[in-house]
Amino acid sequence: MSEETSDSESQDIQEHNETVRALSAGLLQIYEPKLKEVKDNLKELINKQNDLQIAITSEKNAFSSRQIQEVNEMGPVHIVSEADCIARSGYGVKASFTDTTKEKQIRASLKSEAMKLLTKTSLVILDGTNYIKGYRYEIFCISKNARTTQCTVHCAMTMEQRDTRRNEIIQNSTTSESDLDADTFDALCQRYEEPQDSSRWDRPLFTVYGDEELNLTQISSALYDQAPLPPNLATQNMPLSATNFLFELDKTTQTIVDQIASARKIGLDGPVEIPQAGMRAEVPSNMSVLKTKAYKDKVSRIKMQMHQIHQRTKNLRAKALEIQELKVNQCATKLQQLHYEESLVANSKRTPRKS
Repeated sequence: MSEETSDSESQDIQEHNETVRALSAGLLQIYEPKLKEVKDNLKELINKQNDLQIAITSEKNAFSSRQIQEVNEMGPVHIVSEADCIARSGYGVKASFTDTTKEKQIRASLKSEAMKLLTKTSLVILDGTNYIKGYRYEIFCISKNARTTQCTVHCAMTMEQRDTRRNEIIQNSTTSESDLDADTFDALCQRYEEPQDSSRWDRPLFTVYGDEELNLTQISSALYDQAPLPPNLATQNMPLSATNFLFELDKTTQTIVDQIASARKIGLDGPVEIPQAGMRAEVPSNMSVLKTKAYKDKVSRIKMQMHQIHQRTKNLRAKALEIQELKVNQCATKLQQLHYEESLVANSKRTPRKS
């Protein structure tokens, strides 16, 4: 009985396995073409994705190469930031604008750093308030002295934007330990001297508001397509020359004259060899020793005239520097007086009158 039961169970298992194989074969016949099609489509999509990634990478590299080439053609770019200078000084924003001594130190540091970085091929961005027109004129003179171009980018604000910014400062000063308060902000707004396109030290002027975009094409044209302004006599450095220049000139001239005279004494006609210059000088055939001496005297007179002109030029440059320094001091004095009067007016408006 047990043997019959085991035989029937094994037969049932065999039939079940055959049924499963038949079903599997049928399912494969039905879905194998679709699975193969899906597999081929997936493989094609993967290949397209790889090609697209390669194209994006190559285009990115090409764009980066163009950017690097443009930057290299433009020259090095330096950013002189007023915020970084204040952070390095440790004064804080409020003290840097309310304390006159600290404010002058910050401006002097910015000016010195810009002067060191500015060349004919470099681009220096002086990122700061620069709200004093006398200070902007000093930066303008630095650009002229370096014989390079410049422009002024004025980041302006509407009255609504100003009020919004003031409310943000008040909110930040009450909720956190902010270094800038509303009184300092109001004082900066009153002392601000807006750039004017009519002033030569502000030209070319590009004014942009908070929600606008810069016209980079015009700025690039103003910096790289325009000719730089020639330096003034007061801002131009004196050329370096040796202290024994006149002595060397007299010595060389005397040597050449002696060579010509010696050639004529021994009866040589035609060009005379000048070893110092590596050339042959064309001397008239009727040049005698007496005429050579006359030419020597004439050269001596010319030398004395050159010496006098050199001394006059030095004196004129010294006077021009004195006049320029006097004008700068007068402008600084007038600006300080104007700031003092404006501060008095502002304080009188804030102080309530006693009844």
